[in-house]
Amino acid sequence: MARFPPAQFLTSAWQPHQFPPDTGAEVAFAGRSNAGKSSALNAITGRRDLARTSKTPGRTQLINFFGLDGDRRLADLPGYGYAKVPEQMKRHWQALLTRYVEARESLAGLVIVMDARRPMTDFDVQMLEWAHANGLPAHVLLTKADKLNRSEATTTFRKVTAALPEGDTAQLFSAVTKAGVDEARARVLQMLGSG
Repeated sequence: MARFPPAQFLTSAWQPHQFPPDTGAEVAFAGRSNAGKSSALNAITGRRDLARTSKTPGRTQLINFFGLDGDRRLADLPGYGYAKVPEQMKRHWQALLTRYVEARESLAGLVIVMDARRPMTDFDVQMLEWAHANGLPAHVLLTKADKLNRSEATTTFRKVTAALPEGDTAQLFSAVTKAGVDEARARVLQMLGSG
């Protein structure tokens, strides 16, 4: 398995002034609330309990930052597209994410987590377009790939890859079987400037 620098929780931010210093390089994880983002983060970092997983989607309500070696970090963004959240909360998340993606100098790329059984939702497409508009590379993790047979997985992968903006990449991934973990680690490290 690819070696990944040890990750540790740094801080949570409810407002932009709570972000860690804007230096070094950072890769952010984004995705629908039920796409398996926390499980993917844990699998990639090799830490079972780094990002909290929950049976209730939408638990990540802050931006959570995790420190790696040197001046490199991962950021776990609030899940999007989950209906059971008050409108005021949704507006706050939108403002926080906008400020983060558009103003964060150290942001080196986005990992967009999509459920392989339901990829490229409107929110996913918006996130890809937003990354592209801000000059950020995006890598799509098609999670829960273990729930598809080989033919379904191949078809999904081809469809998603064909729909991506130029330069963006995608892969099949399963936090359960660990399929695709090495590839995901390599891509995140590449975005962080060490691939």
